[in-house]
Amino acid sequence: MISVRKGRVPLDLHNIGRKIKQARLGNKKTQQQIADECGISKSLLSKIENGQTASAVATLSKISDALGVSLSWVLDNHPETDLMLLPKSERQLKVGDENMGYSFELLANRTKFSNIEPTIVHVTPKDANLRHEPYTHSQDEFIYILDGAIELFYDNEKHKMEKGDTAYFKGKKTHLFVPVDNKGAKVLTIFIDTDE
Repeated sequence: MISVRKGRVPLDLHNIGRKIKQARLGNKKTQQQIADECGISKSLLSKIENGQTASAVATLSKISDALGVSLSWVLDNHPETDLMLLPKSERQLKVGDENMGYSFELLANRTKFSNIEPTIVHVTPKDANLRHEPYTHSQDEFIYILDGAIELFYDNEKHKMEKGDTAYFKGKKTHLFVPVDNKGAKVLTIFIDTDE
């Protein structure tokens, strides 16, 4: 039995191994291919996948990178299922810096097998907003204005959007939500990973 200091949770070696194997098979890679890419032995990778040995976080990080998954996903003890429940009481509210134009709350934790990430973006009231530089990111984006109004700057064009309006756009193009008044706005935003 693993001794654990107060407030710490032991790593679930079987869960870590299962996830690594699941991701490896999903990538259609052999143990030898991943072991070679990470500079470890096939025997060590086999033991990790079977939950027979603890491994250094640095090694798990290399394996995660080789499999295209996050280390946090590999280490997460929550079971991987096709139902992702996130009660309101467990959601982190308003993560971010409001002075930079927005804060947000994740509505569902992204999983290895989900290509969307739903969030609610809280657009900062006009007088408190310091952000004027647009963003880019790799995901496409769908937005639905839940409350208030914004101007969506997208690819050097300005679009006024009000409650009930929707838009879908490429995150790789420059964009920014700009508040139109001091009431701020609330925007349901769904980030969508694409294979482009």
